[in-house]
Amino acid sequence: MTLTDRIKYLKITLILFGITFVIGIYPLTILWPSGWSWHTGQSEYLQMILGIYATLGVFLIMASKDPLAHRSLIWFTVWSSIVHGGIMAIQSVVYSHHVGHLFGDVPVLFIVAAVLGFLMPRTGKKT
Repeated sequence: MTLTDRIKYLKITLILFGITFVIGIYPLTILWPSGWSWHTGQSEYLQMILGIYATLGVFLIMASKDPLAHRSLIWFTVWSSIVHGGIMAIQSVVYSHHVGHLFGDVPVLFIVAAVLGFLMPRTGKKT
């Protein structure tokens, strides 16, 4: 894949992930709570997570205009998704009532990290 193609796909992916983070997570907590919500009902925890991910989503959309100028945000998204997904994976195993997350939000975070990490150019050149 050429660098130009990689950046083009990265821009599209940033928009799709950004939109998902802004408007997609909340409906998933309603439709499939055992895979997406760590508490029942409208907990303070859920509101906090939704707020953080909605904010990240807005910034990912903004970064899609010039991904190379926003490398640190994209790499933050990669590494924070790995850390967040890893912690949730361990908690899902330790606390068996959360095992549904191993099929819901945990793999999604690893997919987000893998896709952005793969598409993120290793050089600053745009050719």
